[in-house]
Amino acid sequence: MSEAGGGRGCGSSVPQRAPWSLVAATAAFCLVSATSVWTAGAAPMSREERQKLGNQVLEMFDHAYGNYMEHAYPADELMPLTCRGRVRGQEPSRGDVDDALGKFSLTLIDSLDTLVVLNKTKEFEDAVRKVLRDVNLDNDVVVSVFETNIRVLGGLLGGHSLAIMLKEKGEYMQWYNDELLQMAKQLGYKLLPAFNTTSGLPYPRINLKFGIRKPEARTGTETDTCTACAGTLILEFAALSRFTGATIFEEYARKALDFLWEKRQRSSNLVGVTINIHTGDWVRKDSGVGAGIDSYYEYLLKAYVLLGDDSFLERFNTHYDAIMRYISQPPLLLDVHIHKPMLNARTWMDALLAFFPGLQVLKGDIRPAIETHEMLYQVIKKHNFLPEAFTTDFRVHWAQHPLRPEFAESTYFLYKATGDPYYLEVGKTLIENLNKYARVPCGFAAMKDVRTGSHEDRMDSFFLAEMFKYLYLLFADKEDIIFDIEDYIFTTEAHLLPLWLSTTNQSISKKNTTSDYTELDDSNFDWTCPNTQILFPNDPLYAQSIREPLKNVVDKSCPRGIIRVREESFRSGAKPPLRARDFMATNSEHLEILKKMGAASSIDAEDGLRFMQEMIELSSQQQKEQQLPPRAVQIVSHPFFGRVVLTAGPAQFGLDLSKHKETRGFVASSKPYNGCSELTNPEAVMGKIALIQRGQCMFAEKARNIQNAGAIGGIVIDDNEGSSSDTAPLFQMAGDGKDTDDIKIPMLFLFSKEGSIILDAIREYEEVEVLLSDKAKDRDPDMESEEQPSSENDSQDQSAEQITPSSQEVDLVDQESPEESSLNSEPESSSPADTDNAASVSASEQNSNPMENHETTSLDGECTDLDNQLQEQSETEEDSNPNVSWGKKVQPIDSILADWNEDIEAFEMMEKDEL
Repeated sequence: MSEAGGGRGCGSSVPQRAPWSLVAATAAFCLVSATSVWTAGAAPMSREERQKLGNQVLEMFDHAYGNYMEHAYPADELMPLTCRGRVRGQEPSRGDVDDALGKFSLTLIDSLDTLVVLNKTKEFEDAVRKVLRDVNLDNDVVVSVFETNIRVLGGLLGGHSLAIMLKEKGEYMQWYNDELLQMAKQLGYKLLPAFNTTSGLPYPRINLKFGIRKPEARTGTETDTCTACAGTLILEFAALSRFTGATIFEEYARKALDFLWEKRQRSSNLVGVTINIHTGDWVRKDSGVGAGIDSYYEYLLKAYVLLGDDSFLERFNTHYDAIMRYISQPPLLLDVHIHKPMLNARTWMDALLAFFPGLQVLKGDIRPAIETHEMLYQVIKKHNFLPEAFTTDFRVHWAQHPLRPEFAESTYFLYKATGDPYYLEVGKTLIENLNKYARVPCGFAAMKDVRTGSHEDRMDSFFLAEMFKYLYLLFADKEDIIFDIEDYIFTTEAHLLPLWLSTTNQSISKKNTTSDYTELDDSNFDWTCPNTQILFPNDPLYAQSIREPLKNVVDKSCPRGIIRVREESFRSGAKPPLRARDFMATNSEHLEILKKMGAASSIDAEDGLRFMQEMIELSSQQQKEQQLPPRAVQIVSHPFFGRVVLTAGPAQFGLDLSKHKETRGFVASSKPYNGCSELTNPEAVMGKIALIQRGQCMFAEKARNIQNAGAIGGIVIDDNEGSSSDTAPLFQMAGDGKDTDDIKIPMLFLFSKEGSIILDAIREYEEVEVLLSDKAKDRDPDMESEEQPSSENDSQDQSAEQITPSSQEVDLVDQESPEESSLNSEPESSSPADTDNAASVSASEQNSNPMENHETTSLDGECTDLDNQLQEQSETEEDSNPNVSWGKKVQPIDSILADWNEDIEAFEMMEKDEL
């Protein structure tokens, strides 16, 4: 998400209905003009250090882009652990994630305008020639309409925008004749059949060659799409119409936005996550600013900036008022129900909401932007990266991190708005963490688990499209960029569209006269971007004063603002609400409280819904209490030096790596390879870590055989060719039903793909040393410096903290959904020989035992004294709502549970949903 421009003029001098030509000319000035406000606070960063960090970003981009071009092109994406391209259909399916891949050299197209921003104009010209020569948009492949629009169509339009800019400058691209624009137009027409629905909302997927609904298309039967999927089209489609004069694209995108607006929940002015594209019914009725909705809000504001249509700003302000009223619980942003917006829909947040502080900067609402950004930064400092999802008490919920750029984006916009050098230090931390933990020999690898530091064989195209843009712009001076970045708007994929499009080919009606708008506080309808003297009350320490109370919010066991509690909750010394973990079926007082829930008042109703949600989550946690967290296998020998970390499954026997020092040693294959009998090569595995193949006997038997041969550890490699932790749940190796206390060495399990990385390394380098641990450890900077270019040494040779967190962090609880955390003791093969399969236990995204968590405390017990400090709701507000009628008569328990049924089903559905 993001936009380099800003708002409509600075201060209050621009009239409410200013001519858009004036608006386009002044839109970019507001954010930049604020940078002079800050003269104190964090220590200023010298120009030399900023240049040094900017050069480091350039080197990092070269490492990622160069390895893609060398090892992956023309494939869509690079697989940085195996140094090859990811081609749709040739790798195990990753589900919806693969819908972004269309065999159209995705990473190259997504990187086009990044090359120009980073002053790599010669490389840009070469890249454009490659796209025109090699890319085919007529492939028989089903792709996501949303991803194809923001990454490919947006990438082509961004490339075209900067190609014509360079051509006008007279040095580069003199041969260019709108070829990228013609490709974008071709792709736009290929996407149009997706809009063939009664609602105007597009199908979520389309076949590039055959379109929709044809037998050979293999798509067109879907009924649902996400709000962001349907509402994140207007910038690219309108730009395509403005560039080409073909109005049909902008018309279709506007119709989809109009439909979403009409279907908003009228009393709350919120939208749900998924909607039926034929009926317009909300399928998922929870609402937030993260996954599934995020860029819908972003594009309403940016459509106003780019197109000059006031209706888009009116809609955005209406939604923004609802967001700040219901979803914003500073510093948190928590999903709520669209029909019951005072009830939280979940107790965790996803990483995609990290874009929202940046959007708030564009809106001019700086204080909550600073608060949320600081909270997210504290989470990053704890885990090195932002987990894909984390709970309201800041425990890991989903441990992956695919190198998302949203936090870097918000950091850039906060720096542009405040000029506070604190945000330069934040950017420096991001650079150091990427180099330290994600950099591998063939690029940058996504984090499979932020707790262990293990990698995933994945480098998404958005990493090059967005991350390096925002980081470079953060440290760059205006003269470091060969064009004026303020003349462009950033799409959600950070592609650049020129603001002059607002006055080009204006054939679309600007005002939707059929829409009605909710009467809101006048402060939500600022028609100009904020005057910085008002925004920052002449106080150079303003941002610091907002951040300071949040410095330790992640480390506190009971952060404020986590759960809404009505002011009546503790009036006159009333007892705190009953929590699920305290409930006892034999306690008569508990049963009486349960009967009252949902009957006596709105407060009791909310307590009842929260209680049922907690019961579901508690049940999920209890199923996972016997599971072990994932482990890490880190290759530490030349040329890896610890840069490759593989996710490994633990064993329920042998040395517990979470309680003992890690095991380090060279690896050697056992003979026989299955390890099911006495080893014939004990001299080869003596003092080493033995590699064994899965199958034909119990895991414990394999462990005893290699231990008797003198091995100091063992790695079992899956015999199912092609299996990978990317696509399959990890599992822990169970014992043989006997006493396994005699097994003293650590045992870990690798799927076939991860095991092949070690086996390939042995074939190429012969001597391969690995580290078996509960979490990845710091690399050896002395050895690594021999292999790294000097520009990288600048960051990697700095004195840095150990990657290994404290024992408190190791015990973080990862709350997965019930279906992911279920134990699986079924054999993977019907062969009676595969007896170790029957003993394996599935542990998707393995978690530490909640009972062993020493860091975070539950929100009951010692936290109850803070509950009265949480966000309140006025009782008169509830009483004035004609749609709410709370009975005073106590209902039977069966009736209460029946009333709760819809919400319970919603909770369960949300627990099963994945990003």
